[in-house]
Amino acid sequence: MDSPASPSLGPIFIGMILNIFLYGVMVAQIFIYYNTYKKDRPFLKLFVGFLLLADTLSSIFDIACAYIPLVVNSGNLHDLEFASWLFATEPAMTVLLAIMVQIFFKWRVKVLTGNTYLVCFIVFCAICQVCGGLGTSIAVGVVPEYVQFQKFEAIVIVWIIGAVLTDTTITIALVWRLKTHQHRFPTTMNRLNKIIRLTVQTGLVMTVVEIVNLILFLADDTGIHLIFNIPLGRLYTNSLMSSLNSRTGWTDGAASDGNASSLATHGKTLQFTREAVRSGLEVFIDIEEHEMTDIVDRKQSLPSPFASVEPTRKGQAI
Repeated sequence: MDSPASPSLGPIFIGMILNIFLYGVMVAQIFIYYNTYKKDRPFLKLFVGFLLLADTLSSIFDIACAYIPLVVNSGNLHDLEFASWLFATEPAMTVLLAIMVQIFFKWRVKVLTGNTYLVCFIVFCAICQVCGGLGTSIAVGVVPEYVQFQKFEAIVIVWIIGAVLTDTTITIALVWRLKTHQHRFPTTMNRLNKIIRLTVQTGLVMTVVEIVNLILFLADDTGIHLIFNIPLGRLYTNSLMSSLNSRTGWTDGAASDGNASSLATHGKTLQFTREAVRSGLEVFIDIEEHEMTDIVDRKQSLPSPFASVEPTRKGQAI
């Protein structure tokens, strides 16, 4: 005979293990970020710090969801069958982390495309996602029995479908814009390809996990969907941090680019304007201008357009 904890706390425990693993990856990525990009904007550093704080709080709540009924209240059947208020915070915290990451990527879509209608659609989907996530937290408090979660499936559908549409639209918009303007900057072709691959990979992972989560929720009432639902917040934050930290790879690859010499000028100023940003040249860095030196005579002093450097005029972080 199966344990009473199997239908509910079993998936929560497995999801918590995945959650802790992803949280460790997140902490490592933030450590790399603060040690590598010391010249990034203070606002971006504060944003990353707030993500870490929210991620830590969410992880503590998730651990408590399994620890209290399995250890503190071991043998209490009520705690095995009914969700606590700690569990009710999980959808809200996931939505908070998701919307913060999506706002960051939405700003990129706005800068790169300048398409107001597209941004409005993304905002609408994000609002649906937030309403669905907060509604799910409230519904868990009203119907706390794990096997009765299907009673508020309509709210969960709004939450997950809103998240899928938001992530998919952002991914398609960024890839389409970069692909269609790739020919304008042949010297940065390799780096743009890396950006496109990273965008597709992170967007695809989020979309697949969210769809699997929704399918399992609708098809099974044992709570197995929680294996995929609990780590969702950590997947969002890791996707953002991998995007920020991957700038080092583009910088290191600049010298190996066969056409890199065309980026160097003698005593001339190379200016990155907003038009260049919208055309796909820069995605992760400030709009700035700096002096470029001879790549043949002084390779080590050549600043890459994808590196974080001290701007000589007021720029705008993307």
